[in-house]
Amino acid sequence: MFMAAIEATIVATALPTIAGKLGGIELYSWVFSAFLLMQAVTIPIYGKLSDLFGRKPVLIMGILIFLAGSILCGVAWSMPALVAFRFIQGIGAGAVHPLATTLIGDLYTLEERGRVQGYMSSVWGVSAIVGPLAGALIVQHTTWAWVFWVNLPFGIVAIALVSLYLHEEIERKKPNIDFAGAGLIIVGLVSLMLALTQGGRWGVAAVVLLLAVAAVATWLFLRQQRRAADPIMHLELWQDRLIALANAATLCSGIAMIGVISFLPMFVQRVLGESALVAGFTVCAMSVGWPIASVITGHLLVRTGTQRLARVGACAICAGSLIIALAVDRGPLVAGLGSFFVGIGLGVLTTTFIVAIQTSVGWAKRGVATASNMLMRILGNALGAAVYGGALNLALGQTLGGGRGAPLRATLPEGVDAAAPLYSSLSSGLHTVFWTVLLFALITVVACWLVPDQNLRERESRKIDG
Repeated sequence: MFMAAIEATIVATALPTIAGKLGGIELYSWVFSAFLLMQAVTIPIYGKLSDLFGRKPVLIMGILIFLAGSILCGVAWSMPALVAFRFIQGIGAGAVHPLATTLIGDLYTLEERGRVQGYMSSVWGVSAIVGPLAGALIVQHTTWAWVFWVNLPFGIVAIALVSLYLHEEIERKKPNIDFAGAGLIIVGLVSLMLALTQGGRWGVAAVVLLLAVAAVATWLFLRQQRRAADPIMHLELWQDRLIALANAATLCSGIAMIGVISFLPMFVQRVLGESALVAGFTVCAMSVGWPIASVITGHLLVRTGTQRLARVGACAICAGSLIIALAVDRGPLVAGLGSFFVGIGLGVLTTTFIVAIQTSVGWAKRGVATASNMLMRILGNALGAAVYGGALNLALGQTLGGGRGAPLRATLPEGVDAAAPLYSSLSSGLHTVFWTVLLFALITVVACWLVPDQNLRERESRKIDG
C-alpha cells in the first residue's frame, strides 16, 4: 500500500527536473494522466479477477506489472517513452490499492476490520508527507531514476510476504470470464477519462466525441452485465441502498477533494504570496487529518453505526470547504484549517464506507464491491480536475481574452505584485473553484444523510452473495 501511495506524490516533486532532462514538456501532464487512466480502467477488472482466481495470484501479478513499469520508467530515454512506461505502471497500480484493501475484509473479523482499515489509511497520510520530500532529495542528490526504482524493495518484500503467509482456499471451478464486458468497460472508461483529463487540450469537438463514445460504451456495458452469466460488475450490488449511496458520496467527495489538493496551494502561493513550502503545508494538513480520523473511526464504527459516522464525515468535509470558501483570504493558517477538516471528513467516510461495503457482501463479490468504491473516487478526482480547471480558465480568459488555457497557465502571477487585472481575475477564479468545492461537499452531505441506519453486524449476517 505504501508503494502505491507514495508513487502519487514522489513523482510530482521530481517531474520538473525529469522533464528538464528528457525534454518534451508538452507531455508533462500525460505523465500523470497515463498512470491515472490505466489505474481507473483496470480497477474493476482486477476486482473481478480476484473474485474468480483469489486475491493472492492477482495481487502478485499486479505488483510485478507495477515493478516492471517502475524499472522501465527509470530507464526512459525520452518523455514519450516515460509516458508509455507510466501506462504499464498504472496497469499494475490498478491491482495494488483495491486488492490490499479487499484483503482486510477477507482476513479480519468485523470488530477488527474498521481498526485495520484505519491503520491502512494512515499509510496514505505518511506517504503524502514523505513523498514530496523524498522526491526532492532524490533529484537533488542522485539520479532521478530512483524516483521510480525506490518501489523495487517494497514490491519485492510484499511479494515475498504475500507468497509465504497469505493462504486462501479457492473453490476450483472453470471461470466464465466476461470478455465482452471487460472490453466495453475499458472503452467506456478510457473515453471518459480522456475527455476529462485532456479536454482542455484537444478542444470541444474531441470532448463531445469522446463523451459520446463513453455513453454508448456504458449503455452496451450495462446491457452486457444483465446478460452475462458471470458479469464483471454485478449490478445488483448497486441496488443495495447503502452501497449505491456510499459510492455516490465517494464520487462527490472525490470531486471536492481534488479541488482542495490542486487549487488551494495555487491560491496560497500565487494570490497570498506565500512560499511553496507554506503552500505545501496547507495540503499536508489534509494528510494529517485523514489518518487520525480513519483510526478513530475504525474504533467507533461497529458500535456507532454507518449512518452517524457517514453524516459526521460529510459535515466535516462541508465545514472545511466552507472555511476555505469564506475565509481563505485571511491567510495560510485558515487555509490549512479548512484542509484539515476536509481530511478528517475524508478519513471518516473512507473507512466507514469501505468497511460497510465489505460487510455487505460475501467473499465472492468483495473484490468487485471494493473496486467499485475505489473507482468512484478516481473518477471523482478526474471529473473534479476537469470542472475546476475549466472554471478557472474561463475566469482568466475573461481578463486576458480568448479563454486560451495554455497561454493562461504561462502568465499566472507569482504573487501579490502581479498586474492588478490578472491578479484580481486569478483570485476571483479560485474563489469560484472553492465555492464549487463547497457545492459538491453539500451534495456529499445529502447522500450521506440518506444512508440507511443499519447495524453492521446485521448486514454481515445477510451478505449479498447471489
